[in-house]
Amino acid sequence: MKISKERRVARKKRQSRVRKKVTGSVERPRLCVFRSTKHIYAQIIEDETGKTLATASTVAKATGDSVKYSGNVEAAKVIGKKIAEQALAKDIKQVVFDRNGFLYHGRVKALADAAREAGLTF
Repeated sequence: MKISKERRVARKKRQSRVRKKVTGSVERPRLCVFRSTKHIYAQIIEDETGKTLATASTVAKATGDSVKYSGNVEAAKVIGKKIAEQALAKDIKQVVFDRNGFLYHGRVKALADAAREAGLTF
């Protein structure tokens, strides 16, 4: 119990350090990633107005049948492709990547690489 609380506090510190530098504008909105043990979520946010422009997650019904287990790297790749498709449909080509305090490794890296392969630049 104590370890998980310390991890949560450490992630919040990393998140605040990253969030000071990374903000989404109209030209380059922010691609924010959140991962839990069972799911992964991605949002494209324009911080000037506080609008969420696109969203994709393993919880959504559209991705439910395309992934067997939603807490692995393969699911993160699917979510990366879906968020890139939604962004390109709304004519968003450049984003700022916000890892949200998570280490750039594993599922977060897989989502970012899949989004880059699908056409987003960051």
